[in-house]
Amino acid sequence: MKQKQTLFIVEVAVFTALAFLLDLLSGFLFSRIWPQGGSVSIAMVPIFLMSYRWGIKGGMVTGLLLGLLQFVLGFSQIYHPIQGIVDYLVAFALVGLAGVFASQIKKGLQNSQKFKWIFLVFMGVLLGSALRYLAHVYSGVVFFGEFAPAGQPVVLYSFVYNGTYMLPSAIISGIVVILVMAAAPKRMVQ
Repeated sequence: MKQKQTLFIVEVAVFTALAFLLDLLSGFLFSRIWPQGGSVSIAMVPIFLMSYRWGIKGGMVTGLLLGLLQFVLGFSQIYHPIQGIVDYLVAFALVGLAGVFASQIKKGLQNSQKFKWIFLVFMGVLLGSALRYLAHVYSGVVFFGEFAPAGQPVVLYSFVYNGTYMLPSAIISGIVVILVMAAAPKRMVQ
């Protein structure tokens, strides 16, 4: 039991660091495209992998720590404390809710039901990405409404703005997660 707890802590630390590095890289590549923050990133991949390996707890802790690292190390765009909490801590922690599918994905992997586990991984990526997206949309409406073009509803502006980076991030992350899990399916089942 103690060995499993140690493994959990180590994996959370390693996957959080990996997510941070992936997000840092994308920030350098795409920082000039979205002036109020956001970038196409595969930083959610380690969070999804932890979600599928350890369940909701593993995913949410990894996501929360990623947001906290961005917050503490100054790689975040914070204009208001509540906005920072929503855009970083809450948004990335919500990605970890993809772990609701963890036990079903593991069963699919153990029973070599490829279609089943791939479908469930896709559903988890969709859920986690959608929840993160909604957190960013909320933040955009409340804190970035002044950037909306004249005459455009703030809600529409926030949906479109955040969708321009979240949709590609979700698609790319989903593909990468499926490829990683297909390459090492036994590693996902502890």
